[in-house]
Amino acid sequence: MLNMTLIRAAVSAIALIPVFLLSAQVQTDVPPVVPGAKPLTVEHVKVHGAALEGNLEGDAVDRDVFVFLPPSYAKEKSRRYPVLYALHGYSIGAEQWTHEIHLPQAIEGAFAQGAKEMIVVLPDSKTLHNGSMYSSSVTTGDFERFISHDLVAYIEAHYRAIPERTSRGLVGHSMGGYGATRIGMKHADVFAALYIMSPCCLAPRESAPMNPEIQRALESVKAPEDSAKLPFFSRAMLASAAAWSPDPKNPPLYLDLPTKDGQPQPDVLAKWTANAPLASIDQYIGDLRQYRAIAIDVGDQDRLRVDTGKLHDVLDRYGITHSFEVYQGTHTSKVADRFQNHVMPFFSQNLCCNAGH
Repeated sequence: MLNMTLIRAAVSAIALIPVFLLSAQVQTDVPPVVPGAKPLTVEHVKVHGAALEGNLEGDAVDRDVFVFLPPSYAKEKSRRYPVLYALHGYSIGAEQWTHEIHLPQAIEGAFAQGAKEMIVVLPDSKTLHNGSMYSSSVTTGDFERFISHDLVAYIEAHYRAIPERTSRGLVGHSMGGYGATRIGMKHADVFAALYIMSPCCLAPRESAPMNPEIQRALESVKAPEDSAKLPFFSRAMLASAAAWSPDPKNPPLYLDLPTKDGQPQPDVLAKWTANAPLASIDQYIGDLRQYRAIAIDVGDQDRLRVDTGKLHDVLDRYGITHSFEVYQGTHTSKVADRFQNHVMPFFSQNLCCNAGH
């Protein structure tokens, strides 16, 4: 009986915690340096997010953004470039992700191997509870609009970007893969090519009771600063709730959890389901058909493989042309190699490098 109790507790915890948390961000394999690769220029800027103004948890409105300019940028003063927007995962920010995918080396290597030059942009979307989910919430701010509107407008105003949909691409990994899926479905008028890497949070959460230990940890939070003291899984639950079940009348965290006093809250769970791409994707099939190209990949040892396969199945069922690859690796072990040798060539082939095309 004791063993069954422990099993049920474990299942309950997994049911409500976004599964991407079971594969925390870790160091990845380093792709070999490509001989003859030319150095990039890296700029660290602050981008004001009008869409983030007034967010209830006090997250920064001016966001850190890393901009990687191609080798020819400084010399060819009249040349304009396509832009790739790359979204990081949960619990890390843009700077840490540059280390995990080994930038600028991976981009330099891709260019040296023949990828067309482009600008690559990594925005930071870390929040009070360590991740925005790239969602639209009064609690965190509207990160979906920040990425699809504010950031794009800033880059095209401050850099020689080609200001056209056909020259904009979107990629993300883990939580960023969720962001690429969500934003990609809803903003096909902004981006022309989409690459989804090991996306988290695609499926609706089950209405199972929460693990008592996690429940106690969440109930111990009496002030926003207490979030930093939480165990990893508990903090991620707050991040998801802040993104998907915000509550402007429930201070100090301004969110509703999917359980209360150990009991599922159907209204809150319904809001989480509404933010699950596999539950809403049928509404956006016409939008997804507008993409010049879509790619999806996931490691064969990644716990996100099953739901990622379901995303592929949906696109396949609707006849939406895309590529899908299950490669050898874990959630993070090959992400740098994938970025250099798969992501960059994909956008090289599918983004327009000349204005007006």
